[in-house]
Amino acid sequence: MTRIAFFGHDAADAAVRRRVRGFLDDGLDVTGFMMRRRDPGTLDWDNVDLGETRDGAFVQRVRQVFAGARLAADNREKLAAADVIYARNLDMLACAFLAKRYAGLDTPVIYESLDVHRLLTRPDIIGKAMRWLEHSLLKRTVGLVVSSPGFIRNHFEKHYAGDYRAFLVENRLAPGAAYGARPDVVAPDATSAAQPLRLGWVGNLRCKRSLDILCQLADQFPDQLEVRLHGVPSRTEIPVFEPLIDARPNMTFFGRYRSPEDLAGIYDKLDVVWAGDFMEAGYNSVWLLPNRIYEGGYFCTPSIAPSGTETAAWIARHDCGFLIDEPLDRSLPDLLRQLMADRHPVAARAGALALLPDDTFIQPRGFLAEIVARSLAENTAA
Repeated sequence: MTRIAFFGHDAADAAVRRRVRGFLDDGLDVTGFMMRRRDPGTLDWDNVDLGETRDGAFVQRVRQVFAGARLAADNREKLAAADVIYARNLDMLACAFLAKRYAGLDTPVIYESLDVHRLLTRPDIIGKAMRWLEHSLLKRTVGLVVSSPGFIRNHFEKHYAGDYRAFLVENRLAPGAAYGARPDVVAPDATSAAQPLRLGWVGNLRCKRSLDILCQLADQFPDQLEVRLHGVPSRTEIPVFEPLIDARPNMTFFGRYRSPEDLAGIYDKLDVVWAGDFMEAGYNSVWLLPNRIYEGGYFCTPSIAPSGTETAAWIARHDCGFLIDEPLDRSLPDLLRQLMADRHPVAARAGALALLPDDTFIQPRGFLAEIVARSLAENTAA
């Protein structure tokens, strides 16, 4: 059994838990070396706590990288037992290499980059320094895992061509959980247009422009639109959140949700999902493929995305959602107005999602284990 030391940025993060669950489902042994940003509760894996970090506190997080590396090295027996280190995000990659140095180990490292942080895209000396750090660590890894081909084309190939082995691991659902049967798609009846259209924003709620757009839509269609929000808001990006929701009777914030337990109930109550992101407009926000297109896709809930993004390309490739152009304050209300009057386009896209195979949305069992095995085999061959 391959043993993995997983360096994660937040033991409570749903995506971190999904990755661990995927490893365990594939028969791999996982020991976590993880920081936390809140109480992680009960964990499904043996975990070494590397300390607390805070959103947006860059200097504190840098300090914690060094402190966390010392804590990891203090647990040398557990770290040395690993066949491979899997580090999620650049700060944990740095922490992993420091821990290796402190513990005197030569364990191979896989780097998982799920976001290209805005600091890495800056043209100034800070951006150059961050890219130098990433490059110096990346070329010492045995594999690079990305969740979107947009990251390869627009960042890694642009800056580090030839210095990495890349593997695409999309943000699909983990294979071992019970998600329930996919819903039947029912053609809309004559009364459906009389009901409010239900628009959801699900997942990591970190985009201020998206929230502003949804609030404007709620104001524009007070009786025809219901906006439902599920997830965790980023307080650094959206410091004022609940008051904006509470001020609008057709907006509801349901808070944190559990995956997979709550997914069916969330998407069953949605007609369409908002899949736009502008937190790092022009860069990461254009390149990423968000969790919600896979979650919503499995439950046959079409997404809406801005044109010119990797998300839009995914939707167009599967012909399973709606694309809108700038200016969004005109195109999005126009689209919703059409869907409120006629739900057949929603049903047609839901039907297209229903026809796609399950592995479009759920990662096949053994997929992660194969990625790890290939990374280690290519390292041995090299």
